[in-house]
Amino acid sequence: MSRNDEVATRLEEFADLLEATGVEYKPTAYRRAAENVRDHPAPIEGLAADGEDAVAEIDRVGDAIAAKIVEYVETGAIEELDELREELPVDMAGLTAVEGVGPKTVGSLYDALGISDLDELEAAAEAGEIQEVSGFGAKTEQNILDNVPFARESRERTRLGDARPVADDALAYLADLDPVESAEVCGSIRRWKPTIGDVDLLVASEAREPIVEAFTDWEAADATIEAGTGKASVRADGTRVDLRIVDSDEFGAALQYFTGSRAHNVAVRNRAIDRGLKLNEYGLFDVSDVDGEGAEEADGDAGGDGNGAEEPDSTRAGERVAGESEDEVYRALDLDPIPPDLREDRGEVDAAAEGRLPFLVEPGDLRADLHTHTDWSDGGFSIAEMARAAEERGYDYHVVTDHATGPGMVGGVGLDESDIEEQAAAVAEAADEVDIPILHGIEANIDADGGLATDDEILAALDLVVASPHAALGQDSEAATERLIRAVEHPHVDVLGHPTGRLINERPGLDPDVEAVAAAASANGTAIEVNANPARLDADGEFVRAAIEAGATIAVDTDAHAPRELDNARYGIHTARRGWAETSNVLNARSLNGLRSFLL
Repeated sequence: MSRNDEVATRLEEFADLLEATGVEYKPTAYRRAAENVRDHPAPIEGLAADGEDAVAEIDRVGDAIAAKIVEYVETGAIEELDELREELPVDMAGLTAVEGVGPKTVGSLYDALGISDLDELEAAAEAGEIQEVSGFGAKTEQNILDNVPFARESRERTRLGDARPVADDALAYLADLDPVESAEVCGSIRRWKPTIGDVDLLVASEAREPIVEAFTDWEAADATIEAGTGKASVRADGTRVDLRIVDSDEFGAALQYFTGSRAHNVAVRNRAIDRGLKLNEYGLFDVSDVDGEGAEEADGDAGGDGNGAEEPDSTRAGERVAGESEDEVYRALDLDPIPPDLREDRGEVDAAAEGRLPFLVEPGDLRADLHTHTDWSDGGFSIAEMARAAEERGYDYHVVTDHATGPGMVGGVGLDESDIEEQAAAVAEAADEVDIPILHGIEANIDADGGLATDDEILAALDLVVASPHAALGQDSEAATERLIRAVEHPHVDVLGHPTGRLINERPGLDPDVEAVAAAASANGTAIEVNANPARLDADGEFVRAAIEAGATIAVDTDAHAPRELDNARYGIHTARRGWAETSNVLNARSLNGLRSFLL
């Protein structure tokens, strides 16, 4: 986490605690300041070194907040925040992970019942105590009880978008160490799953102890969990990071072994057994002449636990056939190399054996972002600033899709019809400031029945319409399916935005019949969005696979509200890859003329 993110997180905690203790207005100011600190291009520590006036130059950061930021950067604490924590000693993040429980609810339940964590919240709901608190009722209590399991599960998994930067930093640190010959992430984070348990790192080197020592001395590590001769674990930014060191001739086999899902690895190991071979983390071995080897069924957790005891020498029995690289391992089993994103045992092994693996879309294939926001709605930057950021990233064109008014939009965020017409002129003016075309679109809101809140005549005049659900996200599967099908059938809808409305580890969102929605999207020429915001990754890989099999097109968009969020595209690309998406399946991998042909 950058210092900007770190400071922004403290300001958001400040806002939650203020709101929970009944303070009005200030929480909003702190949240807006947090958003702008997080998106500010300059390192906050550099501004703080120049004093409060320099920090206060950040938009929506007043003198009082600037003083607290400088205090935090210089001392690592904010005295007033510590006082609020003492006044309200609760697990705010854990409690507000329950859908429908916000800071005010946390404050009320603490005052009335002394509830400070998720276990106490669940116990109170089960005992019927919450409905007895003023302002609450049986329905609210049942809603809390229904959503505690999801909140508890979300606390056990880290979002990919939170863990991947930690992994990238750790990987860069290790790769710079002289004894390191090769380094790579593995496990679920290398498969780009939406959530992960911990970060797994694999290093090839002959000098193990110096690397373990350097790893535990990594300045980003908050604590050392354990350390041995070839393995170590630390905690960084709240995430467990596990390191394993292997010999260079075993690196490929170990990387394959510790990357694939258990089901994928079992399928590959069984293929090895069928050929008189044995595959494990040390290599692929010909054990046809070794007594007792190769006949056993491949079972158990092929990935191991990352910190177990050393394996006995029998695991290296037989002649090594492959092991130095993953490609070598797969090819020795008569398989095309299988990309990490696909290693979930969903047909990829058979496809690799038959030479029909997809040519997956790559991050560099995108030509534009079709879903972005500006300061006309809830973004923090102008049309020109966002377009310039797209141009700097090598995009060929840019699309502005600010929020329209409608269900789920609060606080005057959305644009009404007159605002949309006025923005058209602003888009044309901004286009003169950059060297790429800017298209004018909108993110319309899908109501509970699948209709749109924006006038059809206005929609027809726009270059592109993204339609997204923002409210009524607790519908049953049948209602959600009918709602989304009606939306993709709308003649002016071009892209179905974040179709389930989920927020990872916060709310599950809709649960539609994805095959039915995909079929409708294909029939009506509507693209299904893979929203690359790491909090969404929606549609997910399974939805993408259904869309592609139905012949539908997908769009990989960031939903960016600030220039730096355009860089989240990589999360969307890998989510699309998990759904077997090729470049030809992706709408915004097409040229501007290709996009316009689709929109006709």
